[in-house]
Amino acid sequence: MDEQALLGLNPNADADFRQRALAYFEQLKISQDAWQVCAEALAQSIYSDDHIKFFCFQVLEHQIKFKYSELTEVQQQLIRETLITWLQAQMLNPQPEKTFIRNKAAQVFALLFVTEYLTKWPKFFFDILSVVDLNPRGVDMYLRILMAVDAELVDRDVVHTSEEARRNTLLKDTMREQCIPSLVESWYQILQNYQYNNSELTCQCLEVVGAYVSWIDLSLIANERFINMLLGHMSVEVLREEACDCLFEIVNKGMDPIDKTKLVESLCQVLQYLFLQEDDVDFLARFSKLVNGMGQALIASWTKLIKNGDMKSAQDTLQAIEAKVSLMLQLLIHEDDDISSNIIGFCYDYLHILKQLSALSDQQKANVEAIMLAVMKKLTYDEEYNFENEGEDEAMFVEYRKQLKLLLDRLAQVSPELLLASVRRVFNTTLQNWQTTRFMEVEVAIRLLYMLAEALPVSHGAHFSGDVTKATALQDMMRTVSMILFFFSLLIKILHSE
Repeated sequence: MDEQALLGLNPNADADFRQRALAYFEQLKISQDAWQVCAEALAQSIYSDDHIKFFCFQVLEHQIKFKYSELTEVQQQLIRETLITWLQAQMLNPQPEKTFIRNKAAQVFALLFVTEYLTKWPKFFFDILSVVDLNPRGVDMYLRILMAVDAELVDRDVVHTSEEARRNTLLKDTMREQCIPSLVESWYQILQNYQYNNSELTCQCLEVVGAYVSWIDLSLIANERFINMLLGHMSVEVLREEACDCLFEIVNKGMDPIDKTKLVESLCQVLQYLFLQEDDVDFLARFSKLVNGMGQALIASWTKLIKNGDMKSAQDTLQAIEAKVSLMLQLLIHEDDDISSNIIGFCYDYLHILKQLSALSDQQKANVEAIMLAVMKKLTYDEEYNFENEGEDEAMFVEYRKQLKLLLDRLAQVSPELLLASVRRVFNTTLQNWQTTRFMEVEVAIRLLYMLAEALPVSHGAHFSGDVTKATALQDMMRTVSMILFFFSLLIKILHSE
């Protein structure tokens, strides 16, 4: 290879060297045998420079992606052997490769998988497993390859042609038949072997399980041995965030509504105690997402059971939903907006259920009022909000407020009278002493009035006709706002006159 051109691969190289390296790469892409030079360099570890290794994988990647059909069977076999030889070397090297090289290698493995698995390399995963066994570096590459394969098959951010989509469907079907049970067993062995002594590999494996569970047989994962292990990880600080995400994917998977209810209930018996003793906001944000997923899964089950006419099971599921409301409310009112935001979907869907019921119990009415009070409190600006120079945090709060507004709209559909009374109480209490009240509280009281006007149903397009109680309450609040505005307009005139 052109050693001078390769100098341009270094990030610190000047523009001329980088341009020369780019031109050299383009030259190698159209060359008939350049890929063989790169394959030999990787298989024999000729180069120690990380950027040259990455470059060699890029050349192989291009060959597999765009010119693989031009190769003879012998040449295709050489690529397979090159990758396996490189993989074997990883377990013997004194130092692991840089992460960006391992990720690129995994992408090349995945490209070769989608190209050859159905025809020439049906034992792709078994060959890799036979090489890596339980060697930590080998397991690391195996898990990266699995994630790269999943990205090739199901990543919704990648636009596939109809032919590629059909191929990916066939690949998944074939994997389910031929190797998924063995892969799942390997994941269990990895988790069992490394959960106490290698948190990085354990988290990688949990990520793989979470990714694959969306399209494999759920019973392979949602069983006693896996669930018990995952629940155990929820108590381990370095594992619990990935375990949380993995459990979320399991709960999110479609399944029989009665079985889903049983699964969620079995998880909740353990998980509900975690929140009470936790103050790590990063973990609680994941935990809130998980509780949200469990709540929405139960609501989806309730909807299916109602549709199927299974009223007994639907009632049991509704009781399970109601039992989660207390935890939902604690997460909704949490001072951290990310934690609160992650549970809003459950709140919204729960209110949708209440809207469908013929009558609300006292507890359900209390739940509605608690959600109202939580929304009103969380709408308030933080002390740290920078009105002079709004940045990313401020933009996120504005979006969060939009979510809360949707909750308020749904509350108006469930119990407009209760919402009106609650807003009026907050409004009057705040505006009676607006001169000495913090700006943030005055702002949210006035904003609630305008949100209320948008949320409440109107009579023939008019807010101030029809329901006398509603019209009177709105008029009283509008009159108060008008008086305050009049005060400020006079103040401005006086200041200008001076």
